Amino acid sequence: MADDIEPNRDDEPDPTPENPFAGTPMEGLFAAFGGAGGQAPDLGALFGQMQQMFQPHDGPVDFNMAKDVARHALAAAGPDPTPHAGQVGAVDDAVRLAESWLDRVTDVPAGATSAAAWSRAEWIEATAPTWQTLVLPIAEHVVGAMGEAVPEEAKAMAGPLIGILSQAGGAMFGQQIGNALAGLAGEVVSSTDIGLPLGPERTAAVLPHNVEAFGEGLEQSAADVLLYVVLRECAHHRLFHHATWLRGALVGAIEEFGRGTRIDLSSIESTMQGLDPSRPEEIAEAMQGGLFEPQRTPEQQNAIDRLETLLAFVEGWVDEVVDQATRVTMPAAASLAEAMRRRRAAGGPAEQTFASLVGLELRPRRMRDATTLWAALRDRQGPEARDAVWKHPDMMPTAADLDDPLGFAQDDKDSISDEEFDAAIGELLDGDAERPSDGDSGPRTDDSPDE
Repeated sequence: MADDIEPNRDDEPDPTPENPFAGTPMEGLFAAFGGAGGQAPDLGALFGQMQQMFQPHDGPVDFNMAKDVARHALAAAGPDPTPHAGQVGAVDDAVRLAESWLDRVTDVPAGATSAAAWSRAEWIEATAPTWQTLVLPIAEHVVGAMGEAVPEEAKAMAGPLIGILSQAGGAMFGQQIGNALAGLAGEVVSSTDIGLPLGPERTAAVLPHNVEAFGEGLEQSAADVLLYVVLRECAHHRLFHHATWLRGALVGAIEEFGRGTRIDLSSIESTMQGLDPSRPEEIAEAMQGGLFEPQRTPEQQNAIDRLETLLAFVEGWVDEVVDQATRVTMPAAASLAEAMRRRRAAGGPAEQTFASLVGLELRPRRMRDATTLWAALRDRQGPEARDAVWKHPDMMPTAADLDDPLGFAQDDKDSISDEEFDAAIGELLDGDAERPSDGDSGPRTDDSPDE
């Protein structure tokens, strides 16, 4: 009888199927989620746990959630008053005055056609589309790298988990972006404060509440502080409108950074092994704390170097043009310029924001060198030559030119001696000394006593 036949034990399927993740970092990852002996866990239960943490969304980042997180964080940080009529009028007046001063020192036409006074919440809403554009390529590559790191034989078995990991990465990015935007909204003074054109094109926008905070302790009048911030904002808009290629070059460098993204799964495994799978909130905290943060690659370092150099040239040009516009008419500008440089050099809002997102820092480390280069070019060939360089990227100086700014400024590009270099630098510095002090109303003369 068939019932009496002893079954062939060798033909029976193994009740414990082979773990396709064995020998990979995902083995420990699944073990941390509850897969006994490194086996894949109950994906249905895991899916249910994870779904409670992350809601579905289109694209690699749920940007609506990011804005919600930013709004809540901003509300918790303190009051965010809407600019009153007096502040709006002061911004309008400052923009008109700033444009007239800039017209005297550059032929680059005004780029802004309107002025705006924003609250912090309005800054978030106005700049969110640009942030989404900047972060999207990075997020796409991070989420894609997470999926590519899973072994092929495991993808069929863990299909739902792969989708959940993508949602987890998007949720982590959304949380980080939201918190970063809220922090940044509390610090920026204008739409171009970090050197990138974040707001609507041709709108010179400042945050009066933050401008007042920036001016605290500087011993300068509120009107001077606002005018200096507006001068920089208007100068940025002139440059971005004049150099039509500039916006794309900056975004392109950030996209290149995203393409170089790699994920270290061994680091994820190590972190996940220390988590309690019965507490989903621990997993969410780990993700928000940078669990899937990418490791910097050589390709990313090249992109960062290119981005930092370009930002240095942008900020250096703005410094140079604003310096020329305020040299005689605004004694407080020298002090305000130095305060702004210290703010950026100390790792200001831009660096902190991008570093908290994906490790991308935006610090124009050689801004002073770039300012010297533009001043030297203006001194040797006139402001027209200084501004004409921006017409095409092939005409721009390179990072190497920052080591020899006076050499770039020469007509024949011949090298100059160390003595000529030192003398020219001295002339530029002497020119800075001719600016009137805060207590003086006119330019410095040869008879003025040395400080």
